[in-house]
Amino acid sequence: MNATLTLATARRILTQLRHDHRTVALMVLVPSLLLILLRYVFNDERAFSAAAPALLAVFPFAIMFIVTSITTLRERTTATLERLMTMPIAKLDLLFGYAIAFGLVAVLQVLVAAGISLTWLGLEIDGSVWLLLLIAVLDALLGTALGLLASAFARTEFQAVQFMPAIVMPQVLLCGLFAPRESMTPVLEWLSDVMPLSYAVDALAQVTNSSDVDGTLVRNLVIVAGCAILALVLGAATLRRRTP
Repeated sequence: MNATLTLATARRILTQLRHDHRTVALMVLVPSLLLILLRYVFNDERAFSAAAPALLAVFPFAIMFIVTSITTLRERTTATLERLMTMPIAKLDLLFGYAIAFGLVAVLQVLVAAGISLTWLGLEIDGSVWLLLLIAVLDALLGTALGLLASAFARTEFQAVQFMPAIVMPQVLLCGLFAPRESMTPVLEWLSDVMPLSYAVDALAQVTNSSDVDGTLVRNLVIVAGCAILALVLGAATLRRRTP
């Protein structure tokens, strides 16, 4: 890898995003709008505080996945990636550049969503706000990394969208958002245990209900971060130098 080339890729993507106001609005504002909607669906601060932390993981994860996979695929189908890869640039330089660019957008996304939830919407947590932000950002980065990986296998934007129910929705259903994971059947509990979103939701639940930073919380953070890095490495390994 070359840090200069990685940062140059990130700068190029950020420049493109700066001129695509609708995509930026989608990534930054939609999670906050969904949380606002949820707050008034419950119409109760206590019920909202119980549900919102997990959704601070789910919403950025899902949105960053779909936006990243489609944006990267568009660059492949327009032969932009193919032209870039004729230059002396490694695949990891490209993917980590994408991850840095979308990761910065993810940080802004999480800051806006968490800020609105903690102030206007009345979200209350017992743990550190900074830990809450860190976990939510890691989860958005995980969605970005999985989106980059999924784009390597899609041929069209429609196929990229189809990866969302295949990759994102099972994790949302089995992460413990709707039912405790330990109450699931053994097969579903095992599937839940191998899905990284489960550990992000567990970490957010712990931060919400406790101010303790123990080994379980650290383990969950490491698993989420490790899965994001693994997805980027796998994405680099499967990235084709020529567009079919």
